[in-house]
Amino acid sequence: MATGQKLMRAIRVFEFGGPDVLKFQSDVAVPIPKDHQVLIKVHACGVNPVDTYIRSGTYSRKPPLPYTPGSDVAGVIEAVGENVSAFKKGDRVFTAGTISGGYAEFAVAADDTVYALPEKLDFQQGAALGVPYFTAYRALLHRARGKAGESVLVHGASGGVGLAACQIARAYGLKVLGTAGTEEGKNIVLRNGAHEVFNHREVNYIDKIKKSVGEKGIDIILEMLANVNLSNDLNLLSYGGRVIIVGSRGPIEINPRDTMAKETSIIGVALYSSTKEEFQQFAAALQAGMEVGWLKPVIGSQYPLEKAVQAHENIIHSSGATGKMILLMS
Repeated sequence: MATGQKLMRAIRVFEFGGPDVLKFQSDVAVPIPKDHQVLIKVHACGVNPVDTYIRSGTYSRKPPLPYTPGSDVAGVIEAVGENVSAFKKGDRVFTAGTISGGYAEFAVAADDTVYALPEKLDFQQGAALGVPYFTAYRALLHRARGKAGESVLVHGASGGVGLAACQIARAYGLKVLGTAGTEEGKNIVLRNGAHEVFNHREVNYIDKIKKSVGEKGIDIILEMLANVNLSNDLNLLSYGGRVIIVGSRGPIEINPRDTMAKETSIIGVALYSSTKEEFQQFAAALQAGMEVGWLKPVIGSQYPLEKAVQAHENIIHSSGATGKMILLMS
């Protein structure tokens, strides 16, 4: 270790595997921002399900080992690299993509992936913005091409992406239905833009949805757990309806004929397929939502950095997520 190099606390992963491969270390070198990069003093970092898939080694993107997990951070600019004009030390910011990893006291990010965090949002809320809101926006408006007056069913509406989707859909004039697994979850979904909410643990909840939407069916379904729900989703769709797959944890058997009579579509969404221009567009729309006031992240459980293992266990196994899971640095 070079003398005089600043050290920080961070989570490091040296091998792919279960939550216990997340190693808390207090002597990690603080990264140095290069050209067009900024160094963020991290106050809070969002924990996303995708973090657990990457850590397990089963995801399509495998970072070179060792690495620090986490993409969604909020904090304050600590330093800027060469050719950075948009930010200065002390600016409050958030990002949906760090270069060095977000489960750490400091993180480096490219300056064009960093956005100003309005004063009306705290750092926990800032850390809840990245992947959930950008994914929900891409799913609903880019991939589904959702329009005012259409109906959308958000399956798993009480989690980070689900609540973001409810807020965005309501703001853009769609009729919003949601599902959640607990009474608390249902109430949070209703408070965040849904017109109606259903308990997906009830045996006959699909019938209740059908009764609510009538013969026409649902125009858009945002699906967080396709391996469980996709077959049912196809039967709920309207003519020309589309299921947008945001999450899936395994295979499922469906009957392709269910797509034919109503000419429905099954469409996947991956946030990191977005172009730089699309990211800027999403950011502009979300910034407007923060200013106007309809975009308000809901924070769920919060953990100190050294409890990252517990956070990873809970995000996959907790019954009925409500709000965004956050790691706190101090």
